[in-house]
Amino acid sequence: MDRRGSYRVRWNIGRMNYTVDPGLYALGFPDENSMVLVSCNYKLSFDELRKELPLRDFWILVLDTKGINVWCAAGKGTFGTDELVGRIKSSELEKVVSHRELILPQLSAPGVAAHQVKKRSGFNVIYGPIRSSDLPFFLDNNKKATEEMRHKSFSFKERAVLIPVEVVMALKPSLIIMIVLFVLGGLVGQGPFLSNMLNYGFFAGLAFIVAFLSGAVLTPLFLPWLTGRAFSLKGAVMGLFSALVLFLFRPGIFGSWPGRFELFGLLLIIMSVSAYLAMNFTGASTYTSLSGVRKEMRWAVPLEISGAAIGFGLWLISRLAFLGN
Repeated sequence: MDRRGSYRVRWNIGRMNYTVDPGLYALGFPDENSMVLVSCNYKLSFDELRKELPLRDFWILVLDTKGINVWCAAGKGTFGTDELVGRIKSSELEKVVSHRELILPQLSAPGVAAHQVKKRSGFNVIYGPIRSSDLPFFLDNNKKATEEMRHKSFSFKERAVLIPVEVVMALKPSLIIMIVLFVLGGLVGQGPFLSNMLNYGFFAGLAFIVAFLSGAVLTPLFLPWLTGRAFSLKGAVMGLFSALVLFLFRPGIFGSWPGRFELFGLLLIIMSVSAYLAMNFTGASTYTSLSGVRKEMRWAVPLEISGAAIGFGLWLISRLAFLGN
């Protein structure tokens, strides 16, 4: 059941309501000497933690992070000092264990002031490794992490696992836009509706599918090899490459002015949409910051909107004004 739930949440099905109740949980058969691990109430994180500790006895103190994972919750403040101290007191943890140590995930550090926790609750904070899979070694190694355990990777697999959520989130508006382009392709320009729709409308809809896949799928997969540091730039570069590949399957588009306007219009749409969708991955990367993301959005979003609007206008012009030439 837990595995099915994790698959659903990876595909953005009930993701915002995938929680466990905050409080103190027993993993195995802990006693007063058992260590206390601290986690968030996002059930996927909670399940990953306990999955990595089979046949072990621990207490798990779950904070109310509003269903947000550890890293994001620490940045937003819900995995923070006040919540941790309050949860220690409400669970009467000092009566449950005889020691005064808490093991927190390293990625919670931005939200927790360890010295304040010690002052206000009497419990010492020990930061464990980034990955829950490293916990068994960390615990058996006298609670000492290796250098590798302190390093957050962003591997191909780690990027790929983020794609389904972004695809599902962007799928509905993308389908609506594709249908609009498909129908508009049949309505505008000379010739019968069905012929125009199957020709120009289909190709415009296909171009938008390429833009969608370029920004939401290909950009995160090929992220390290794309030009630039800004995600919008990486998405635009991936969009340019994807558009050029698409246009190779429609060679006649280069032979007339209507075709060239259509080409340039669709190129702008693909690059703009791809750049916009690529920016959704900034919050999951290991080298972006809140200030950096805001700075990028200030210049990137207006360019993306303008590019898409100009591209759509050029595509309409190619159908209305130049089709008969």
